[in-house]
This record gives sequence, C-alpha cells and structure tokens, in this order.
Amino acid sequence: MPIEQILRTSHFTADFSERHLNKLAALASRVEFKEDQLILVAGQHSEHLFLVLSGSVVVEVRTPVYVVCVQPLKPGDAFGWSSLLNQQDTLFQVRAREKSTAIRWDGAALLAACQEDATFGMELLRRLLQLVAGRVKATETRLGEFCGIANHPDACTVDYSIFNG
Repeated sequence: MPIEQILRTSHFTADFSERHLNKLAALASRVEFKEDQLILVAGQHSEHLFLVLSGSVVVEVRTPVYVVCVQPLKPGDAFGWSSLLNQQDTLFQVRAREKSTAIRWDGAALLAACQEDATFGMELLRRLLQLVAGRVKATETRLGEFCGIANHPDACTVDYSIFNG
C-alpha cells in the first residue's frame, strides 16, 4: 500500500490536508524491526519519528535493575516525538514486541518542514503534543499500579527477568 494511502487512514495523520499528507509521504521511509529489537534507547540522541504499521512495540523504562512497560503500541500509534526537539535525548526505551514495520521520518527534516510551513508545523506539533500527553498518562497509570491502584485493561507486565540478583 502506498505511504500516502496509509497516512490517510492512520488516526495520527488522517485529518491532514492532502498537501500536508504529500509532504509527510515525501519525507517518509519504511522500516522493519525484528522481535525484541531495540528501536530507541533511552539517553541516546533522538533522531526519528515512527508510525507503527504492523506488529507491536512497547515503550519501556529501563534501569540496570529492571524494565517496566509503560505503554504497548499497535498499528496506527506513533513514537519518537523527542526527535523534533533540538538536541533532545530519548526519554524512553522502545522495543519491538514482535516482527514489526513502521514509517520513519527524520526528525530534523520534519522540523525543517514545520519551519517552512507554519500551518503544517502547527498541525504536526498539535498531534505530537497529544502523543506526549498520552505517554504521560500511560506513565501515570503504571505508577498508579505500583501504588496499588487497580490495573488498567491495557496494562502491560513488568519484566522481572532482568533483575541482577
């Protein structure tokens, strides 16, 4: 399926104007991830925005002692919002749960497109703020679970296998 058609049907990009969808499509490339492949590593410079096409990925907090799933993402979900911020490091780890495909945008190229076209930039940044708000809400939900608040139906499990003893 052509990228333009995918972008028309994704909830992240569906309401963009045809001109803006074409701009997004021109800047996009397809990528594949293997099961358990690390896509983003917390603390590394953030370079790309992604839109999941197939499979699933998980947003995680990783420490030397444990890994906590913050939010599972499915086709139509986006991640990598920090790539549009100059010199911003990735805040979360993102890992493929299974073989997955995605659309990838270079954050610097998207930022340049936003600066060239204020209407495009405002619309993209509005969607990115919704993405950030969703990530904050997912983090809040996970913290609530650790504090004994009832599990949310979309909750993921903690990977205790990483404990070093």
